[in-house]
Amino acid sequence: MTTIPTPESLGDVRAVLPDSAPAMDVDAMLADPEVRVIVCCGSGGVGKTTTAASMALRAAEHGRKVCVMTIDPARRLAQSMGLTELDNTPRQVRGVDPLPGYEGGQLDAMMLDMKRTFDEIVIAHSDEERAQAILENPFYQALSSSFAGTQEYMAMEKLGQLRHDAESSGKWDLIVVDTPPSRSALDFLDAPKRLGSFLDGRLMRVLAAPARGAGRLSSRVVGAGLGVFTNVLSKIIGAQFLSDLQAFVSSFDALFGGFRQRAEQTYATLQAPDTRFVVVAAPERDAVREAAYFVDRLATESMPLAGLVLNRVTVVPAGQLSSESAVAAAEHLESEQLDDAVAGMLRLHADRVTLARRQAAVVESFCSAHPTVQTVAIPVLAGDVHDLAGLREIGTALSQ
Repeated sequence: MTTIPTPESLGDVRAVLPDSAPAMDVDAMLADPEVRVIVCCGSGGVGKTTTAASMALRAAEHGRKVCVMTIDPARRLAQSMGLTELDNTPRQVRGVDPLPGYEGGQLDAMMLDMKRTFDEIVIAHSDEERAQAILENPFYQALSSSFAGTQEYMAMEKLGQLRHDAESSGKWDLIVVDTPPSRSALDFLDAPKRLGSFLDGRLMRVLAAPARGAGRLSSRVVGAGLGVFTNVLSKIIGAQFLSDLQAFVSSFDALFGGFRQRAEQTYATLQAPDTRFVVVAAPERDAVREAAYFVDRLATESMPLAGLVLNRVTVVPAGQLSSESAVAAAEHLESEQLDDAVAGMLRLHADRVTLARRQAAVVESFCSAHPTVQTVAIPVLAGDVHDLAGLREIGTALSQ
């Protein structure tokens, strides 16, 4: 089992942040009863899932009733949270121990099953015959499994469902959301609108026109025009695909408006005063640039930003050799053939110092452009986080 070091053993992780950067008080946010939804966003591969899970666990152990929706946790982390397979239903996580002085905390966790969420929407808003026709349609099966933007849309749909359940039952007083591992952080905000526009777009309306009915004369005119259009379209995309698409649209027609309406409702939830966005980024140029775009977008959309979490920060304990001195010492040892192992360690140290400097420069650039954004840093750890103990370590780092 990997031993995960404490932040103190890695030096002062806050040293990577400029002195002028305001600190993000994560514990205050987690303890605030007025905060009901926390959304962790960022580009893919920056540690959103771990950050979301660690915040949820820390809030639960500080007395809150929390539901965390994860997207793609590592297998061992999923197992430690009781999520041995994709499960669209929140289930209680065992091993959550409230800290002394805190009572009533509980953590439920779920992994988003994109297709099942889509199926649930169809079943909930259709009669049995129509729902069966939609679920069996090949075009729907492709759309619900792999269409660009579907996962982001379903994450927002599921957030809306969880929020409704929390308000109606009082089961949770905090929902923490891990957003899909998109190439761009902006996809979480943009993809649902794109999917809604596609489902309610002009092409879909044209294909649905016969199913929606018309007068006898207008029906013949529309039918003739549509026949020419579909003949051309079938040559481009294939007759079978077009047939599946038309059958899907005919069955799905009654649900079109609902998708756009629910997307707008959930979007309004994201703008609510009790929601907080936490932007997660690695201290790398592309990831921080992506975080900056997202921070600016949140401001434009009037969405409440809690702050920026810099994950996997390289920390060099104060008072250590500079990279230049380490390289010089390594070259001396190598030239004198004294100790290759020590020389290798010196070069490794020099590389680490150089990386820490580069990360600090990237962070300085972001903080200069966004001087009011609160920031917290998490040190790079020796191994992957795969259990509750590891999540607690991350939570401790977040509270520094």
